[in-house]
Amino acid sequence: MYLKNKINQSRRDFTGTYACNHCGFEHEAYGYDDAHFHHNVIPQMKCPECGKSGGGRITNPTIPAHVII
Repeated sequence: MYLKNKINQSRRDFTGTYACNHCGFEHEAYGYDDAHFHHNVIPQMKCPECGKSGGGRITNPTIPAHVII
């Protein structure tokens, strides 16, 4: 899976549209805007449609790690 876009964000919590690299299925889910979530969690999410994970684009957090919100 990869993060296609963010729908809304409050501090580091966000709701976004995630898309599958394999079948193209899209769904909305919550996320957290830090490097660990973007680099490790999102790429390993399993697609609810085809069950595959991995591959695709790696996104980066919008808010830098040193910024305190």
